[in-house]
Amino acid sequence: MNRPRPASVRRALRMALAPLLLIPLAACGGGATTSRTADGGHSPAGFPYTVTNCGVRTTFTAPPQRAVTLNQHVTEIMLALGLKDRMAGTAYLDDEILPRYRRAYRDVKVLAERYPSKETLLAANPDFVYGGYTSAFDKTEGRDRAALKASGITTRLNLEACTKDAGIGTLHKEIRQVGRVFGVPERAEALIGKQDAQLAATAKRLKGTERTPVFVYDSGDSSAFTAGGAGIGEEILRRAGARNVFADVDKTFADVSWEKVVERKPHTIVIYDYGGTTVAQKKKRLLDDPALADVPAVKHKRFAVLPLSSAVLGPRVPDAVDALARQLHPGRAGE
Repeated sequence: MNRPRPASVRRALRMALAPLLLIPLAACGGGATTSRTADGGHSPAGFPYTVTNCGVRTTFTAPPQRAVTLNQHVTEIMLALGLKDRMAGTAYLDDEILPRYRRAYRDVKVLAERYPSKETLLAANPDFVYGGYTSAFDKTEGRDRAALKASGITTRLNLEACTKDAGIGTLHKEIRQVGRVFGVPERAEALIGKQDAQLAATAKRLKGTERTPVFVYDSGDSSAFTAGGAGIGEEILRRAGARNVFADVDKTFADVSWEKVVERKPHTIVIYDYGGTTVAQKKKRLLDDPALADVPAVKHKRFAVLPLSSAVLGPRVPDAVDALARQLHPGRAGE
């Protein structure tokens, strides 16, 4: 037979158990910010979050704390969302970081000028790797998504890399999903709101403007590597009041013959600025080619310049639309 406990002991037990009895009630309350995980722990609000990204399905039980970004536009997405404190490293710039992100960028460790080796990447102890291009997850370098997953690292690839016709809607999706992954959906919505307002202001300024026929010169000598009619680059051109003379090419980028460039008579040439070949060198190549002498853009020396990092799926898109519109339609710049 069990002996009855003294009253003093019963009172002490009740006092000790009272806080524990309140825990389930608090977890069910309207102000709850966590949810129970399979192992009995708790996840932050909004988690677990499952997302399929470029064919890879991932469930996040909590926001990543040590992210590494590979490629400039995804680095700037992180900085635009105020996530520098979650970044354990970064790599691969095409040009200068936007001025509004420079201070935050200086606080992030640069792992390599281009892509880091797998050893360098793992030495940063990341729990999340965010790539801008498929080359960020190069299997021959051991950085493929499956290999990183085997090392306990979650990954994300910018949607432009697996979306044929990426546009502003795709940009919204990219920002929203990254915001969800890091538990800051409200920041994502605020950023999207600002971008939409800027795009609307540019559209209002250009209303009624005739589109300028343009040819995008990325690179190339024996043939021209240009922007086709698919992807965010095409949408930037359209929203900036341009008509891409190679919009019928159903690719984001493609090689075309110089004969085709001559036939299509662009009025302005948009030069993508990046890499070791300067804008001045690209202009000289175009101006010095006798085969292009009668192309209106070459004949009248009409060029516009856009950094390549502004022509990809990142936070610069509204800036790119505005900057290009001002170059193509200077008369509408102040309206």
